Amino acid sequence: MPTNILMPALSPTMEKGNLAKWLVKEGDAVKSGDVIAEIETDKATMEVEAVDEGTVGKIVVAEGTSDVPVNELIAILLEEGEDKSALDAAPKPSPKTAPEPAKSEAPKTEASAPRPSEARHDEAPKSEPAPKPAANGHDKGSRVFASPLARRLAKEAGIEIGAIQGSGPHGRVIKADVEQAKASGGAKPAPAAKAPDGAPAAKAPPAPADEATKKLFPEGSFEEVPHDGMRKTIARRLTEARQTVPQFYVTVDCEIDDLLKLRGEINASAPEQDGKPAWKVSVNDMVIKALGVALAQVPDANVTWTEGAMLRHKHADVGVAVALPGNGLITPIIRAVETKTLSAIAKEMKDFAARAKDRKLKPEEYQGGTTAVSNLGMFGVKDFTAVINPPHSTILAVGGGEKRAVVKGGEIKIATVMSLTLSCDHRAVDGALGATLISVVKRLIEKPMGMLV
Repeated sequence: MPTNILMPALSPTMEKGNLAKWLVKEGDAVKSGDVIAEIETDKATMEVEAVDEGTVGKIVVAEGTSDVPVNELIAILLEEGEDKSALDAAPKPSPKTAPEPAKSEAPKTEASAPRPSEARHDEAPKSEPAPKPAANGHDKGSRVFASPLARRLAKEAGIEIGAIQGSGPHGRVIKADVEQAKASGGAKPAPAAKAPDGAPAAKAPPAPADEATKKLFPEGSFEEVPHDGMRKTIARRLTEARQTVPQFYVTVDCEIDDLLKLRGEINASAPEQDGKPAWKVSVNDMVIKALGVALAQVPDANVTWTEGAMLRHKHADVGVAVALPGNGLITPIIRAVETKTLSAIAKEMKDFAARAKDRKLKPEEYQGGTTAVSNLGMFGVKDFTAVINPPHSTILAVGGGEKRAVVKGGEIKIATVMSLTLSCDHRAVDGALGATLISVVKRLIEKPMGMLV
């Protein structure tokens, strides 16, 4: 019996992916573990391995196809002894909307993403027929299409599920829609327009917001660049963060002359490998280390907020914002920073940055974490505030070092000064606790030997 190869879920939140490249063609024999395709998600490009042995009988989805739903049929594998005539007997699955991962009241801070080799090759359950939404997204008396999680959250919030405009596939109501309805004070069904004889009348939908925006500019004066999956994800997550996370900011100035001196000594001590230094520690690597050690010394700030409990983490897992070529960013995670040497952090960051720019990071390498560092100092930025990326409760924004006049012992002297701004989730980190954390970071940066002992 032919085996269906389906679009795999490469992370718990993945709903669609781009089939970037087939590494096999029809008629090729494959073994379990062979890499057969490359899939692009909103964050990375990942390889998909075959689970079964056989011959590629038919490639259903051509390479270069975008927005292929999870569990949609992408190819058919023939077993030993079968030829293409067996394709007529192959199951014909319908695309299935990617299910939302089950969540407990206290969400996990680190998503456990399936490996590409664990992608299921079996028959996909048939999808629900697409509903025909009315003006508010649902016909009166018709079935409301919503995920089980969205239904439960709507019930707990006392919101009528049929009154919520669904943004999922085919107008399906998902968790984000319910949370948006809660944030806006509940959702109310849009009243149906009435024709003169009292019968419901079709109402023309308003012009999309982007069409109205485009009319503000002369035709031909701009070029439209469609949003890719990463840009959409960044926009959605950071909008949610601003709307749902109460944030406050604390800023300090750090003198970094001693840190720069220690950095030079550490780099000068690096052994050579293939004619090059084995490592090159950056100022950012030392800031990452300082933040990790500070969180170990102020464990009450190394937390994640959930509705049911505060999650106090045993290690400081620090995300580091990495800009991608062209557009977007990704935040690979340095795990257990407080336990690692500066040279180890430098090597890990160099590897992450290189693979991030090629979109080769694995989901477990950029999901989770307890805090983050965003450094714009290399662009000449003096100071800024960064947006917290849930489930983190803090993020440290790093400005550039510059020569400034400072007062020491009643005299004006010149020092190299760097500004740091800590953004805090006020639900988890109060003002005094945030101030304590950044003061420890400042002490470690100004007296950097403290982070090495």
